Amino acid sequence: MINKKNLLNPVPRHIGIIMDGNGRWAKKRNLSRGEGHRAGAEVIEPLTDCAIELGIKALSLYALSVENIQIRPVSEIKSLWKLLEYFFNNKLNSIKEKNIRIMHSGSLTRLPGSTRKTIEKAINDTSSNKGLILNFCVNYGGRQEILNAVNTWSSARKPGENLTGKKLEKYLYTSGLPGLDLLIRTSGEYRISNFLLWQIAYSELFFTDVLWPDYGPEDLINAVKEYQKRERRYGGI
Repeated sequence: MINKKNLLNPVPRHIGIIMDGNGRWAKKRNLSRGEGHRAGAEVIEPLTDCAIELGIKALSLYALSVENIQIRPVSEIKSLWKLLEYFFNNKLNSIKEKNIRIMHSGSLTRLPGSTRKTIEKAINDTSSNKGLILNFCVNYGGRQEILNAVNTWSSARKPGENLTGKKLEKYLYTSGLPGLDLLIRTSGEYRISNFLLWQIAYSELFFTDVLWPDYGPEDLINAVKEYQKRERRYGGI
């Protein structure tokens, strides 16, 4: 249990996490990259439980980027599809019991049929849940998201209508989610890697050397504590 007395306010409403370091974690242990990804998948449930206890409203997890699919070995990508299916098939009942709502950010078009159906089932089966929103960013890219939003708006725009930020946000994958308050990246890398580019405009950024499979609830709590020390001015003085 979390000692909430040690946590100040405010708690971030929406946290995004770039889950990085599975491959390096596996290499250090002379394991395959696939075993690293499996170890990383096991981190999600305890972190989700921690987020619920903290009162976080939404958690966006960068699971697989558009570039990952294009560049990484086919065998590794196939193993990731199987891992995603395994995760949802084995965790869905627990997810429903915890009142978690599953969302997906990214394009489902390039996913294998079985993986797409598994994700769609998780989304549909949890659509009425009112607790934490767990947003899986799979086949996701920030630039692609913005381009898709602009093109979708353009096809529906009225004559003479101008695009505004609020209008654009309605067409982003994250439409309906709270603004992104905190972005975390594990493994010691200091890059955004095309993740939630629009959403991070005034987010706090937190980088840690911890490899993703070693990342636990205490690490998330430490990131929240660091967030609470910062003054968010949104361009003001």
